[in-house]
Amino acid sequence: MEKKRKSLLLLLLLAAMLFCMPNVSYAVSNANFQGHLTNSELVKGPNRRLLSFVDCGAKCRVRCSLHSRPKICTRACGTCCVRCKCVPPGTYGNREVCGKCYTDMITHGNKPKCP
Repeated sequence: MEKKRKSLLLLLLLAAMLFCMPNVSYAVSNANFQGHLTNSELVKGPNRRLLSFVDCGAKCRVRCSLHSRPKICTRACGTCCVRCKCVPPGTYGNREVCGKCYTDMITHGNKPKCP
């Protein structure tokens, strides 16, 4: 009976370790982005709805300031910001900072939606 109890405890401990391991590796992979963003801008997978308010209008105006069609860019950026709670820093690139929500959103023509 004692042997069964020890094996069950070992199995439970192993399952707990496997459950926690992806969270640790995800946190380590995003550690390099934290220097550029505040906590309100960092998207962390399923917790993105729990993040604080992001001023989409101001951030999208900065993001689209150098775009050839700033009104269209600002409208698309606003949609992406509301859905993903994030706008990448700078006027171009850095889209991976906002995570899969931002990078995987596409238009009906299968082009990237978010600027």
